[in-house]
Amino acid sequence: MASGRTNFSSHEFPMASGASPFSYRTNSAYQRRVVRATKQLMHAVVMEKLQVENGSIFQITDMGCSIGPNTFISVKNIVESVELKFKLMNTQKKHIQVLFNDHAYNDFNTLFASLPSDKSYYAHAAIGSFYDRVFPDKSIHIVNCSYGLHFLSRVPNNVENRESVAWNKGKVYYSHSKEEVISEYSKQYEKDMECFLNARAQEVVPGGLVFITVPARPNGTPHSKVIYNMLADILGSCFLHLVKQGDIEEEEVDSFNIPVYITSPIEVEEAIKRNGSFSIEKLEILSKETSPINGLTAKDASVHIRAITEGLIEEKFGTKILDKLFELHAQKLEDAYLDLISGEAISLFIALKRKKNL
Repeated sequence: MASGRTNFSSHEFPMASGASPFSYRTNSAYQRRVVRATKQLMHAVVMEKLQVENGSIFQITDMGCSIGPNTFISVKNIVESVELKFKLMNTQKKHIQVLFNDHAYNDFNTLFASLPSDKSYYAHAAIGSFYDRVFPDKSIHIVNCSYGLHFLSRVPNNVENRESVAWNKGKVYYSHSKEEVISEYSKQYEKDMECFLNARAQEVVPGGLVFITVPARPNGTPHSKVIYNMLADILGSCFLHLVKQGDIEEEEVDSFNIPVYITSPIEVEEAIKRNGSFSIEKLEILSKETSPINGLTAKDASVHIRAITEGLIEEKFGTKILDKLFELHAQKLEDAYLDLISGEAISLFIALKRKKNL
């Protein structure tokens, strides 16, 4: 069996390439619904809160851009609002630069080959994890990060430590595990959010904006009752099925964990307040239409999970189990569909403004 890393920077979270039939590019309709649901929210914040300063260049970054097309929709929405703001304020002509950010393994060739022909901005790539510094001090006016911050920077160390009470034996995900495992994931999320906010606090100009959209769970909802987590836990049961069939070794499963954490509104608010560099201008739960299984069949939902996790699984187990694993996953989702639709899931939109006097 092939082996690989299990600790990734969030933006070293490997996904299928743009050429794959299971790539994020062709299997991200759910995230596209979320992007469209945020359009008016972002527009209102830009029009009411954005402070336009002197200078001929206005810089926007989409962090965790992947390979499209959703990043282009987000950027178009933001750019149109910014251009209207400029027009209404009668400001001097500004050149808008958009910096598409993702890790070095991202398929930027596919991304830039599909840039909209009618774009009104200059496009550049910006390589690096959004949990680290990516840009110079006070150089960015608007940050957008849509459906990226649930990917952790790493699997928590103790989760794969056989001597720890938080060892996640027999599982590949945290949500249906013991409290010690859930606690380790929660603490890693807190650390990662602090890194993200600290980096952006240095890069964003005073008065600049940060837009964050994340999959989330309602406050107080157990992790095991969240639709996203139920989808991943069922995938974990498929790994155990393959162990019983002799396709993979139990030890391989014991050393493999998916570095994703589903946060809650109160956890996000607490992280922002602890950081202290930003004011919360808007925090809103999006409509039910942004549910991860809204309008999807069990097979569709399984392909969506594959688009996100295929690269990660391939690095650990190789390619030969992928088709069998996800065929089984689709079957199990079909059997569990009534339970899935009774689960909880929300998408959370947060608009932050960089404080000036810090």
